[in-house]
Amino acid sequence: MSGHTENEITVNAPLDLVWDMTNDLESWPQLFSEYASVEVLSREGDTTTFRLTMHPDENGKVWSWVSERTTDRKGLTVQARRVETGPFQRMDIRWEYSKVPGGTRMHWTQDFAMKPDAPVDDAWMTDNINRNSRVQLGLIRDKIEQRDRDGRSAAVPSN
Repeated sequence: MSGHTENEITVNAPLDLVWDMTNDLESWPQLFSEYASVEVLSREGDTTTFRLTMHPDENGKVWSWVSERTTDRKGLTVQARRVETGPFQRMDIRWEYSKVPGGTRMHWTQDFAMKPDAPVDDAWMTDNINRNSRVQLGLIRDKIEQRDRDGRSAAVPSN
């Protein structure tokens, strides 16, 4: 068995702003509520290898792993995978961006499988990822829309 999730949101902001903010890895701790830190380990062309560290969970455990992301600005996609998989056998994520009426649609697809000895199974993780993705997408939308509003108001000269 394996897990599969798809979540999306429309951000009322220009595609360039959505792309830039969501692909600025160093700012992810300010964009996502779950990440305490990001450490970029290497960059080769459009591929970045980095360590993500989460805030402690309810039991005080800090989760951390290494991922690799490859951006395709022209194709408006990002492919990511966990290099250090932890409790996952595999974790692959695809981000897709598109211009839509009302702004920019951001669509996340996650395909994964839990290891047999993981503390949770694929069904539990699917529910967890779906719940958390909706929360994170909402936070990201709100922060990008606020940045867009702030940028537009700063660009308007006052009389």
